[in-house]
Amino acid sequence: MKKIFRLLLLVGTTLFFSCRGEILPKPEGMLRLSYPTPDYKEVSLPCPYSFEKNELSELQKARRNKACWYNLEYNNMKATLYLSYYRVHNNLDSLLRDAQNLTQEHFIKADGIKPEEYINAEKKVYGMIYKVSGNAASPSQFYVTDSLDHFLVGSIYFKVKPNYDSILPAANYLRNDIKHLIETLHWKE
Repeated sequence: MKKIFRLLLLVGTTLFFSCRGEILPKPEGMLRLSYPTPDYKEVSLPCPYSFEKNELSELQKARRNKACWYNLEYNNMKATLYLSYYRVHNNLDSLLRDAQNLTQEHFIKADGIKPEEYINAEKKVYGMIYKVSGNAASPSQFYVTDSLDHFLVGSIYFKVKPNYDSILPAANYLRNDIKHLIETLHWKE
């Protein structure tokens, strides 16, 4: 052993010995975020639509002076669901194009955009839900219409720098809230 040590000193190599076994680094831990089971209640608005919202969210009138524009604030997730309502006046094509362009604006930062069609002919609710993956500003967007009179657009935004892995649990939770909102949406005639 002394001969090997002297040889290593001559060569200039450092050798470390340990009587313990192999040391392995611990894997990085992931923060596990969980949210309560949603409790939904119907929202009564002075607007031509109604829906059920998660009690975890707080309904607020949008700051813009637009009739029937609202925000659902999810303070514990630092997220907002922006809802914008439009009357259809022979401009359905334009409204659809604007809603689709809003989603496509996130394509630069997105890894992918997955559209999911929604059709409920009985309630006259037709639309699209977009799941945006990657570090885009908005992980979920949607639009719904009755094709004749009503058009509602929604987008989720977080009040943090987009990091897809970090916001994914909250984004999935909010995507389920969006689906529930759409499924419970009623147009008022």
